[in-house]
Amino acid sequence: MVVVFRRAGERRYAVEVRRPVFPDFEMNPAPGYDNLIPHDLMHMVVEAQLGLSRAVFGQLAAGGDAGTFHPIFRDNEKPREMSRVRNRVKERSQRLMREGRDDCAQSERATYICWQYWLARSRSNVLKAASQSMAQQAKDVRNLATTRELGVLSQSKLAEICNHLDVLSSHWSQLEVGQSMAVRWPDLAVTTAGQAESV
Repeated sequence: MVVVFRRAGERRYAVEVRRPVFPDFEMNPAPGYDNLIPHDLMHMVVEAQLGLSRAVFGQLAAGGDAGTFHPIFRDNEKPREMSRVRNRVKERSQRLMREGRDDCAQSERATYICWQYWLARSRSNVLKAASQSMAQQAKDVRNLATTRELGVLSQSKLAEICNHLDVLSSHWSQLEVGQSMAVRWPDLAVTTAGQAESV
């Protein structure tokens, strides 16, 4: 699966999911724009690195819509076929969302913890200050996590996640409006970056 993140405007981004077996999906606009890294790209890194196979991106890879993505239909597709696709996706998505409830909750907690940790190790005083303002909430989030979850978020795993965030952020922060980057799931390899693409 390849996930395309596109800067859709000055403070907007869109996400397109390209899958070899299932229909392509999109979310436009996507929530959580950030000049450093979009919220959904951060989730993608955390979920891949923690092996959360039934969180958002695992559900998408399995043919679901994760509750927020929509099928992309081409102009020549017939209404009846579009309706069939929607019904198949809806049924599969409901099952995957039930199965993935715990992974999704863990992804939310881990993403916040990783985001705060990533900002704290920045060289920028502004980002370090942002991290300090998040510290109490990150502590509260840690208190909600299970012992197993916290064990997975070891210092070495946090460093690995931050390394991925550094690489992907360097690509994202260079994009102009209308340009995109494509990231492969689950290995997080950037397949294209800086191209103008329609999502």
